Amino acid sequence: MTDRGNSAASRDIAYHVHGYTNLKKHQDQGPLIITGGDGIRVQDDSGKTYIEGLAGLWCTSLGFSEERLIEAATQALKRLPYYHGFAHKTPDVTIELAAKLISIAPVPMSKVLFANSGSEANDLAIKLIWYYNNALGRPQKKKIISRNRAYHGITIASGSLTGLSPIHDDFDLPIERFLHTDCPHFYRQAEEGESEEDFASRCAGNLEKLIVEEGPDTIAAFFAEPVMGAGGVIVPPPTYFEKIQAVLKKYDVLMLADEVICGFGRTGNMWGTQTYGMKPDMITCAKALSSSYIPIAALMISEPIYQAMVKESEKLGLFGHGSTYGGHPVAAAVALETLNIYEERDIVGRVRALGPRFQDGLRRHADHPLIGEVRGVGLVAGIELVRDKATKEAFSPKLGVGGYFQSQAQEEGLLIRAIGDTLAVCPPLIISEAEIDELLGCIDRALESTWTWVKENGSVAA
Repeated sequence: MTDRGNSAASRDIAYHVHGYTNLKKHQDQGPLIITGGDGIRVQDDSGKTYIEGLAGLWCTSLGFSEERLIEAATQALKRLPYYHGFAHKTPDVTIELAAKLISIAPVPMSKVLFANSGSEANDLAIKLIWYYNNALGRPQKKKIISRNRAYHGITIASGSLTGLSPIHDDFDLPIERFLHTDCPHFYRQAEEGESEEDFASRCAGNLEKLIVEEGPDTIAAFFAEPVMGAGGVIVPPPTYFEKIQAVLKKYDVLMLADEVICGFGRTGNMWGTQTYGMKPDMITCAKALSSSYIPIAALMISEPIYQAMVKESEKLGLFGHGSTYGGHPVAAAVALETLNIYEERDIVGRVRALGPRFQDGLRRHADHPLIGEVRGVGLVAGIELVRDKATKEAFSPKLGVGGYFQSQAQEEGLLIRAIGDTLAVCPPLIISEAEIDELLGCIDRALESTWTWVKENGSVAA
């Protein structure tokens, strides 16, 4: 780990890349400046180390010092530092990565298109869905449905898919053609006396109602994360995707699985799609595709979509999409080595073995008066804090209880993320049993100090 200093100028610059933050609120304290990383830990500019309990941004699956990825990037830079995929040219390593992704896809896929981020991959998927329906002579079938509290990116189109108001407010989003349906959060959205399966049926029924009201001939696709990440780590109730997919099939609506967070072992399978029985027509992935050592994302498409693309491109004389860095050979080499490591070290098996220790450890405080719900799967979880456990009453957002918990965890040497009053925890997949116990100890102490603070402020229910 290295220390690059702590200048006022560097802190000022950091404000401009500090997304999802109230800038005024943080002007006095400034950002936490990270200068190095090793294993599951990172170091700040004062020399303090932290367990990175969100794997960066749900992404650094192999930790912060995997020498094989560093070597893969170094050798790729020496061999072919750049090439493109235009005009019937492409790097060999990019072809190899595409073939590898097709071979491990959770359902049959035909082709891979590369991008630089999850946002961009979802953006590309939207373009292809519109292109596909034009090829089939269905120019009205263009609307796309996502879910409230979903996160699919921050570009104009992918940000429109996202179902979080801060991504929309004053950005003039969402744009036309984008619709949102129920968030499948049983704890918050279920009606009194409703079972999880009945709740899933209601969600599917409301989706069908939306499709019928809008006109089935206008609805092109449905986007879904297997587990909703930035919306608060929302795990779908039993039978949810089974019932949702029945509706989509009935009205000939494509399904895209956004595997940007869930892909590559996070849920205890290689894909979250497998964990929840999804049968998508398209899949996007990014983040853990390269353990985020270098930016890369991918969109996998099914054979029917590919054949429609070929037909339309023959008519037009050109497939008018591409990007300078899509399928970059250095990124592709790092991604290939990442996938090799997952297989050689049986990372999926590791998550299955460690998941219960992680999930049970978080749930040991489920009866705590400050905790409304602990939810998760594999090595991803959310802890939702409430003012009144019996009624599920939330704290006033002005209190910033989740943010206080996050700050206390940081004091204890753990970096997690407060999403409102839900604490997201998503450690690197290489975490050990002892490190899980250490992480849980930080959570325990942060919980107790937050509980003391809440009581002192008179913020708990009588």
